[in-house]
Amino acid sequence: MLGTHADPTWVMAEPLRFARLALAWPLLEEWLFRGALQPALARTAWGARRAWHLSAANAVTSLVFAAAHLVSHSPEWAAATFAPSLLFGYFRERHQSVTPSAILHVFYNCGWFLLFGT
Repeated sequence: MLGTHADPTWVMAEPLRFARLALAWPLLEEWLFRGALQPALARTAWGARRAWHLSAANAVTSLVFAAAHLVSHSPEWAAATFAPSLLFGYFRERHQSVTPSAILHVFYNCGWFLLFGT
């Protein structure tokens, strides 16, 4: 189910809510998942394994990321976070920094909430 706001002007009516959804949560999630969990997993022998330019650490981190979204989303929507998470994790590894994945996540969430609401 898409959000309850069909009109992107809701952002002007609720700027703090938008900031929380589009900025605060993505930055917190990136710090936790791509800043802490993914590098810790990548230091293990199995976490460093790669297939199709993706590490096992990225895949496991993305599974945990999707599972974490079950707290506030339906199973289908939580599962839909898996693919973007793989992309965020790829950029985290490619640039050896959480900054690119954080920027991508913020832009992704901004676009999502502007287009579809919450």
